[in-house]
Amino acid sequence: MHAGGAETGRRPVVWVRTTVRVAMAMVLAPGLPLLAVPLPGRSHLQRVYCRLMLRCLGVRITVSGGPIRNLSGVLVVSGHVSWLDIFSIGAVLPGSFVARADLIEWPALGRLARIMKVIPIDRGSLRRLPAVVNTVAERLRAGHTVVAFPEGTTWCGLAYGPFRPAMFQAAVDAGRPVQPLRLNYRHRDGRPSTVPAFVGDDTLLESVRRVITARRTVCHIHVGSLQLPGEDRRDLAARCEAAVRGEQVLPVAPAHALAA
Repeated sequence: MHAGGAETGRRPVVWVRTTVRVAMAMVLAPGLPLLAVPLPGRSHLQRVYCRLMLRCLGVRITVSGGPIRNLSGVLVVSGHVSWLDIFSIGAVLPGSFVARADLIEWPALGRLARIMKVIPIDRGSLRRLPAVVNTVAERLRAGHTVVAFPEGTTWCGLAYGPFRPAMFQAAVDAGRPVQPLRLNYRHRDGRPSTVPAFVGDDTLLESVRRVITARRTVCHIHVGSLQLPGEDRRDLAARCEAAVRGEQVLPVAPAHALAA
């Protein structure tokens, strides 16, 4: 699978567009570690920052679906397409992310990941998975929002992988709800886009290049019904996957029941 491209326009226009976007993103980049500092209104600041960064990269956000409830200790799940998912979800429901373990070893990005309290997960080591689940459950109990991608890897956005149930055990153990989000990337004319996709042998640099040279990419986020954890992680995973895929799911309990 190779990520697709998009019509970019005349070369001089592309050059100017790319230069401006890179310059704007570099101006914003040094402020990213400040989002980890506990300040009043930090959640609002994170949302604004992510929206600004997306705009610098030529990406616009649209949101539909149910309201985003102001609850503490929520596990947020969605399909995984791109590195852009972090900023796209951060623009709506910022939190700490469960990310691939080798990210911590990357130059510069690894240091940033530690500052942002990323929860590393080694998908190839089942022995370490219970420790990751326990860490996520502890953060949920402490009232933090945690974002996870249950597919376990990125997909192109035109095809999807099944939701693995392991991470949902954290919500069951902590007794906290799960917020499903459906992410769709599209061209400005509404056609499905694989420009942001980060799959196969693709490199991060090549994926970034496609995004910043495209005329415009639109990320549509649909907020699904909040799901109560229940007692069965497989049932919870199935309900959340149905919500992310746009299938019918069981109705959520009244908001007052979640406040307990």
